[in-house]
Amino acid sequence: MRDDTEDPNYLMANERMNLMNMAKLSIKGLIESALNLGRTLDSDYAPLQQFFVVMEHCLKHGLKAKKTFLGQNKSFWGPLELVEKLVPEAAEITASVKDLPGLKTPVGRGRAWLRLALMQKKLSEYMKALINKKELLSEFYEPNALMMEEEGAIIAGLLVGLNVIDANFCMKGEDLDSQVGVIDFSMYLKDGNSSKGSEGDGQITAILDQKNYVEELNRHLNATVNNLQAKVDALEKSNTKLTEELAVANNRIITLQEEMERVKEESSYILESNRKGPKQDRTAEGQALSEARKHLKEETQLRLDVEKELEIQISMRQEMELAMKMLEKDVCEKQDALVSLRQQLDDLRALKHELAFKLQSSDLGVKQKSELNSRLEEKTNQMAATIKQLEQRLRQAERGRQSAELDNRLFKQDFGDKINSLQLEVEELTRQRNQLELELKQEKERRLHNRSTPEKSQKPEAKDGKYKIQEENDKIKKSLEENHRLLSHPTDEQDQPLLSEKPQICQLCQDDSLSKNVCKNCRGTFCNACSTNELPLPSSIKPERVCNPCHKQLMKQYSTSPS
Repeated sequence: MRDDTEDPNYLMANERMNLMNMAKLSIKGLIESALNLGRTLDSDYAPLQQFFVVMEHCLKHGLKAKKTFLGQNKSFWGPLELVEKLVPEAAEITASVKDLPGLKTPVGRGRAWLRLALMQKKLSEYMKALINKKELLSEFYEPNALMMEEEGAIIAGLLVGLNVIDANFCMKGEDLDSQVGVIDFSMYLKDGNSSKGSEGDGQITAILDQKNYVEELNRHLNATVNNLQAKVDALEKSNTKLTEELAVANNRIITLQEEMERVKEESSYILESNRKGPKQDRTAEGQALSEARKHLKEETQLRLDVEKELEIQISMRQEMELAMKMLEKDVCEKQDALVSLRQQLDDLRALKHELAFKLQSSDLGVKQKSELNSRLEEKTNQMAATIKQLEQRLRQAERGRQSAELDNRLFKQDFGDKINSLQLEVEELTRQRNQLELELKQEKERRLHNRSTPEKSQKPEAKDGKYKIQEENDKIKKSLEENHRLLSHPTDEQDQPLLSEKPQICQLCQDDSLSKNVCKNCRGTFCNACSTNELPLPSSIKPERVCNPCHKQLMKQYSTSPS
């Protein structure tokens, strides 16, 4: 059973795929490098040269060969000439190419046409118009050629991206006829150190495609070299045969010249004998002379024919020598291309080994990462269990807080009325105290006013008023202290009284005035000036009186707390 790799259709499809991949690589690399360069491209730019080489290979794929005396000739200039019939704007390019003086071959004209179309930024438009006319292309291409299949349309679509490139070429001084169209794969072989994931896989597939294309091109070049060697052998055989025929013709010419000299001698001898002999002998000799002349004419005509044939053979030999030289030059170019391709193939193999090693190392890294992921999953499960336990504790604490709030609310409902009544009593006592202080001040003023009266008559009255006022002040002070103690600790029956019967001293300013306040945070005793602030404490919802140091400390705590 015949292998699929030997099927011509399979080989052509493989060549089309490889050429399409190479076109993608060259177009992408050209656009990226041109944008990074940021200037107008010229003919010496290496990625641009490689792009034209790839396009030339794409246009040559599946071309029908035209037989000539020098062998088969494949040129893509014929299909490109059709573009001016499909797109009138291309007529200017075709006329310019035909007018260039340095172009002598159809291949050179085709290369110049591609460069001018790229300068006009209409290469994609021209290629699309040409590919859409399959009936015209069938005259030049095989049915399974790249320009006749879907790959040609894909390449034409990719060429649209080249419209962002500005190029400028000088055609007059450039030798486009003798350029060797060999693809340099080293431009597309990139190191994959910085690539990860899908980018690395894409580079590996691209390198494998390049390797397949190189192998296919190498196989094709080997077949071409074998065909050329067979042609050289056939030409050498025909050359030896022609040299033998030429030697035979030379020998024949020499014999004819000898016979001609011999006939001339015989004719001269006959003429002399006719002059000396009788008339009858003259008539016989005249007949022999006429026969000899006829024979001489025939030999002369035969000699002319042989000379013409010799000239033809000489011209054919010269043409064959010229063809041999061209074939030898072509063989040398193919051999150079084979050497460069073998070097590129070696580079590809080395890169393949390197990528295989990196793939193994990446597999080890993936295993290590999978183990690390499993450990992290175990830790995550443990943390999830811990979080669940904490959530349960939080719910329990929330339930305890709600119960405490409920108890506090019930307590406030129970003791709210008592607190209000005590506050009213305190207000009433404060009002009485203010009234008594006012009366005391009036009494002092009255006493100062009446100093001019005798001291003896006034002393007993003053002493009696003084004693009465002191007693009333003591009573008011005791009642205020008792009310203040009840208001400050309505719920705590075990606490000691905040104000003793004796007057206390302020802990900050050491003031021993009558009015004192108790800080609800530190339980210290302070005067009105040192305890003027009120803040809500954790023990009560309403604002309570606190001392100045506790006020500063609580304000710092409230400002730093997240809630």
